[in-house]
Amino acid sequence: MTDDLTQELAATLRAARTDRELSVNALADRSGVSRAMIAKIERGEAQPTAALLGRLAAALGLTLSELFARTEGESPRLARRAEQTVWVDPETGYQRRSVSPAAGSVQVVEVELPGGASVDYPADAFAIAAHQIYVLAGRLHFHEGELRHDLAAGDCLELGAPAPCTYRNPTGEPCRYLVILTPRRPR
Repeated sequence: MTDDLTQELAATLRAARTDRELSVNALADRSGVSRAMIAKIERGEAQPTAALLGRLAAALGLTLSELFARTEGESPRLARRAEQTVWVDPETGYQRRSVSPAAGSVQVVEVELPGGASVDYPADAFAIAAHQIYVLAGRLHFHEGELRHDLAAGDCLELGAPAPCTYRNPTGEPCRYLVILTPRRPR
């Protein structure tokens, strides 16, 4: 992660928290992330992992994609590959690319999950938007609560009701997939 992106992400998290009139303590209680870690992230002193960002975003009522879109700021209708934001999880090497324009109604994210890596997200991370996963290359074990979906290139999965989930690459080769998010419709 670049120093600029670290600082922009820190400012975005802090702004999202203060916009919701949440103290660091309240966000810590909602997310299960320690106050000290939230403070370090908001000061740009710590590079959060994908799982930790997922917990913070969900506690703020945002998808991870919305959090990154806010970090990216205004974007044109055309998102050229060379200008798309790429973020790398410092713990797993998971690489996340924001493919779609930030202002769009559908969010598309391209992910490369290294061989043997896994990333966990809480159920709250899936409550805000409907998710589909489309595997481009490799294999992915997607754990949706107690269910395990074994996905290969060309497979597309629409997620069910929000549940704790894990993206796991069971092989030694990278797995590339798209995550397509659409806002959930009120029932």
